[in-house]
Amino acid sequence: MTSTLAPPAADRAASPRRSDSSGRRTRLLALPEARWAAIATVFFLLALPLQLTGAAAWAWGPLYALSYVTGGWEPGWAGLQALREKTLDVDLLMIVAALGAAAIGQVMDGALLIVIFATSGALEALATARTADSVRGLLDLAPATATRVADDGSETTVAVEDLSVGDTILVRPGERIGADGRVLDGASDVDQATITGEPLPVTKEMGDEVFAGTLNGTGALRVRVERDASDTVIARIVRMVEEASETKAPTQLFIEKVEQRYSLGMVAATLAVFLVPLAFGADLTGSLLRAMTFMIVASPCAVVLATMPPLLSAIANAGRHGVLVKSAVVMERLGQVDAVALDKTGTLTEGTPRVTDIRPFPGSGLDEGELLTLAAAAENPSEHPLARAVAAAARERGLVLAPAEGFDSTPGVGVTATVDGHAVAVGAPARLLRETTDAASARAAMLAGELEEDGRTAVLITLDGVPAGVLGIADRLRPDARETVASLASLTGTAPLLLTGDNPRAAARLAAEVGIEDVRAGLLPEHKVHAVRELEDGGRRVMVVGDGVNDAPALAAAHTGVAMGRAGSDLALETADVVIVRDELATVPAVIALSRRARELVVQNLVIAGVFIAALVVWDLAGHLPLPLGVAGHEGSTVIVGLNGLRLLRESAWRRAAE
Repeated sequence: MTSTLAPPAADRAASPRRSDSSGRRTRLLALPEARWAAIATVFFLLALPLQLTGAAAWAWGPLYALSYVTGGWEPGWAGLQALREKTLDVDLLMIVAALGAAAIGQVMDGALLIVIFATSGALEALATARTADSVRGLLDLAPATATRVADDGSETTVAVEDLSVGDTILVRPGERIGADGRVLDGASDVDQATITGEPLPVTKEMGDEVFAGTLNGTGALRVRVERDASDTVIARIVRMVEEASETKAPTQLFIEKVEQRYSLGMVAATLAVFLVPLAFGADLTGSLLRAMTFMIVASPCAVVLATMPPLLSAIANAGRHGVLVKSAVVMERLGQVDAVALDKTGTLTEGTPRVTDIRPFPGSGLDEGELLTLAAAAENPSEHPLARAVAAAARERGLVLAPAEGFDSTPGVGVTATVDGHAVAVGAPARLLRETTDAASARAAMLAGELEEDGRTAVLITLDGVPAGVLGIADRLRPDARETVASLASLTGTAPLLLTGDNPRAAARLAAEVGIEDVRAGLLPEHKVHAVRELEDGGRRVMVVGDGVNDAPALAAAHTGVAMGRAGSDLALETADVVIVRDELATVPAVIALSRRARELVVQNLVIAGVFIAALVVWDLAGHLPLPLGVAGHEGSTVIVGLNGLRLLRESAWRRAAE
């Protein structure tokens, strides 16, 4: 990818900021490549029916000519520029082949080649532009302004770019934090999933580190700025995506790896076929006809088509099953993967906290349903993710919630309310038990500790000041996670590793459930990139599967990046090579297996195409190959390899891959 992804200064300072960049997505027809391809296609579609219905050549000929010019001038110019640098690329070769086809009367075939080539270039340009859009949208996560607090307590609204290390900023409830820094005063729950991928907000108090772009909860924070705007974690994510996109070694389709040699050899051989007989007295027309026949039968069209139909058929089949593979190059690369790194939250798990344990204390007089009803009634007015999980669990059980009176929420502690005349508190055990030392409190602390040791978040419920029970809340594992991990291990020969920003305890518990031994937890985005590059430096071809903004740099740096589509961030979806649209994790090993089958068919097709080309070339050089027969042989080989590649469109092909 060669596009520049860095946003202009005007975009960085724009206000208001948006977390959704869809309003600034590049439109297809805004790209010159797309406009030229569309115009060429229109001219082709106007000319084709006129030719097929027997209209005079003067009616359809100029339309084909316009299709050649509008669709071919950009790749032709690119090919000439490459020729100036003493390289012969496929752009120029395809244009020459199209003009050669026109020269011997195959005007429609040449125009079709031009249209296909121009459309391919337009789609590649669109993919590049959309990636640039998503990186610009990432910067929208950070607010444009912040409230700076002076030594005398006065407040000033300033652009985040104007903040300096050592400044103090005030972050009000519900605001995004404007800079990386450390909390000086206040307490709040901060949602920092965009940076670390943690599924639940993290309590921030005096001395804790906070990151720009993360979302403050219900408390107010005074933060001391510790990094310039250009050096925040969110800015580093942008730079890492840009660098990985620009420096990632380009993987070419198999046939393109010999493009230079084949192109030079074909041009040299065509000239020789034309000039050598001419030097020995052959007539000009006969020599030109033999040379053009040679160019047609030796052209790489059949070889290119030998490569593309299996890959495109595999892409179409995967698409029917909810897997979007963005290009034929990506489909080829999928089959080369020999190591897999998985994110935790939103990838192996559903990304939504759920109540997993309900533990009423003996002597409280409550059963599981009654304890959950009290907790849900108190939490119902709250917008905290844990509160929503408790309320959702009550709704799933069909429990009727009494109205809560006197509701109050304390950041970092929990909520209090009066339910049916009783004082109910729901919150963090360490905070609610801080002032008590009786036996009931000790038992509550022990049970909460057991749940937390098991990787769950413990929530204590007190009734009239007495501990009544504990809830365990955790992110739920996807139903197909274990089978997927086992399938990936079988396909690649090594077990996947887990890369997550979540805490080590929760990561270890989940890894044990799915059969992963290599666990790397508490990672920031740059640490994930380092882990991927460490594997690739060891000769591995790594696939990264993730869903969040914090996964995007690793997705870009990997040999192949796969994003979970349903809850995936815009940046992850645009950066990834593959998108799992329906969030079915089991399709990941299936698409790898399908890619490997496509590569097998590519090899078969190359053998078939090679045999046809060799036979026709020898016939043309050693004898006299009639032009119509040469064209028929060339087109026949194209049809055969095309039909062979289309076998991967069948439902049975996906079924075998999934097995």
